[in-house]
Amino acid sequence: MEKNEYLYGLLVTLFLKNTGIVVLNSKRFSYFCTPMKRLLLLMLCAVMGGEALRAQSLPADGPLTLRPQLQQLGERLLQGKTGSVVAINPKNGELLCLATNTPQGSDVRQAIGRPQAPGSTFKTAQALVLLSEGSVGLQTAVECNEGITDGSIRVGCHKHRSPLTLVDALAQSCNTWFLMTFASMINDDFMYDSRDEAITTWRSYMQSMGLGGPMHIDISGEQGGLLAGVDYLNRRYKDGWDGKTIWWAGMGQGDVTCTPLQLCNLAVTIANRGWYYVPHIHKNTQQQRYLTRRTTKVKPDAYGPVIEGMHRAVEHGTAYAIKTSYPICGKTGTVENSGRDHSAFIGFAPMAEPKIAVAVYVEHGGFGADLAAPMAALIMEQYLKGALSTKSEQQAGRLAAIRTQL
Repeated sequence: MEKNEYLYGLLVTLFLKNTGIVVLNSKRFSYFCTPMKRLLLLMLCAVMGGEALRAQSLPADGPLTLRPQLQQLGERLLQGKTGSVVAINPKNGELLCLATNTPQGSDVRQAIGRPQAPGSTFKTAQALVLLSEGSVGLQTAVECNEGITDGSIRVGCHKHRSPLTLVDALAQSCNTWFLMTFASMINDDFMYDSRDEAITTWRSYMQSMGLGGPMHIDISGEQGGLLAGVDYLNRRYKDGWDGKTIWWAGMGQGDVTCTPLQLCNLAVTIANRGWYYVPHIHKNTQQQRYLTRRTTKVKPDAYGPVIEGMHRAVEHGTAYAIKTSYPICGKTGTVENSGRDHSAFIGFAPMAEPKIAVAVYVEHGGFGADLAAPMAALIMEQYLKGALSTKSEQQAGRLAAIRTQL
């Protein structure tokens, strides 16, 4: 079942790339595409003769920036899974690890060319925008009774103390806090002349963090993902939309998709407190694109609280299981979909002087804390310590033995 879904996803990606529609799963594909466009997809498949089904390997024109031990560990952890492990050096944008696995084996497009919902990892970016715009403050508190009900819609949340302010809302990954504050920003008719202006402002912040379009990594096959904009929302919601209509984006679901590469770069921008280099895989590159420091639109003072929230997530929040001797900052993600949830995590370490940023995304892996987070922690340990401890080596064996491919 998963093999067919994966192959279909690749074909849909190629089709949508050629039609300019940035929607990447079968449900949204069915929503947007007319019968004629579906026919064109079938014709495209016939013309391509299976080209889209071939796995894409890492570049062969080295030397590459990848660290062999990290790459081997990432590939080992992904055995029996469909997913990606991406690691970047925050100081220069060099890719340290780009491990992938699919039902067809390793395929770099899983990390750079197959955008999916980011889930709660996206709450870090939301918090940065909300703080920068003044839509929330550090003491903005939201009540959560294991979720929120709006009419016939019920959005659940795991049990935690309530109310929470921003830092602890990140640490505990409170869905209610992020749904309500995002919807409030979009509906704020005092700060913005229209909802069009509000969503355009939100989108411009996200784009400055490397989201919503290709990052132009030095590997072919990259896709950019989706960030809802005015034109897109007007097409999708014919009867109109407001903050409540699209509030799912507040928790990284709905009208937003990212690649694991983009999520790792998001962690880089947070680790660096507002700047990044375009990720690249070729060592000693002389291309100016990869040597130019890029700055986000986020206000500098917004990063401190978000970093603290990510630190608390590891110290006593959703990622508590990966707490270790050096301070890790991280954010778990549990991505809802038609099957078992996807497991996601972004983070960096050490907290004060980050040397590595990591993103892990495992399809049908379950809770972000159960699979993606411990996988990322092992990648960090291998890089920072030079080797895994005996205890970590045993954990790596257990994680590698987990099979999530259906």
